[in-house]
Amino acid sequence: MKQLLRDRDGSLRNGWWVLAFLALFLASQPVYRVVSKALQLQGVDGPWLGPLPVVFLLLVTWASLRLRREPLAAVGLQLDRNWARELLLGAGLGMALIALVTGLIVASGGVAFSLDPARSLGALVMGAWVFVWVALLEELLFRGFVFQRLVDGIGAWPALLAMALLLAIGHWSNPGMEGATRAWASVDTALGAVLFGLAYLRTGSLAMPIGMHFGWNWAQGAVLGFDVSGLDQAGWLLPEMLGKPQWLTGVAFGPEASVLAVLVDGAAIVLMWRWKGTAPARSMVLAPAV
Repeated sequence: MKQLLRDRDGSLRNGWWVLAFLALFLASQPVYRVVSKALQLQGVDGPWLGPLPVVFLLLVTWASLRLRREPLAAVGLQLDRNWARELLLGAGLGMALIALVTGLIVASGGVAFSLDPARSLGALVMGAWVFVWVALLEELLFRGFVFQRLVDGIGAWPALLAMALLLAIGHWSNPGMEGATRAWASVDTALGAVLFGLAYLRTGSLAMPIGMHFGWNWAQGAVLGFDVSGLDQAGWLLPEMLGKPQWLTGVAFGPEASVLAVLVDGAAIVLMWRWKGTAPARSMVLAPAV
């Protein structure tokens, strides 16, 4: 029985820590719904509710870490100058990746752009507000406490693949997820999860994956005007699809359903895997990083 609960070092096994996190998360949901409803009755709704699930997830993560006698920073939230640098670098990488995908679609004759007559700086700022909370929520959920316990328990690649599968399944109900769109979008979503997970493992921080997630979504939606994972998004530019196949352009779902996004993300994964990173101890689980 003792071996079932604890490893050879006497520490509680990582699977039990995952279950503890899930129990705390489920226990928090009734409170979350009450608070959310109260805020909506006060006129706080839509994008202004974005911080609320992040706050609750942070509280659950903090409680889980306190049980391990670790600070919140241990999950990859060491908010210092280096963290800010990696956050900005990640945002730049995310924007560069979606720009490359878009450039390839343009070069293939799949889309043309014009300025959106309704564009505004306010829309860019609102897009940043929305997507920063999306990035924080998904990275805390899929690259935070649970992912890190899985890495320690079953190894890096099994953990990466498990979270990639969960993220892909979590997006199956998005608008437009049917037929070829579901296939290519699911593959690209899973590859994105692997890429962000590698970014965490190479840095030991959530800064870069949060930045990459934000940069990709914000540039795709608020700047380029594509739908983001099937969800409508007004942008600075107005894309016009030119009748090419869905598997090439992604059509209404967005570039994430394009084979070109799959190719670009696949190449990015290889480069991230080969990068030695800034956290040698954590990177060793991904050897060789040469």
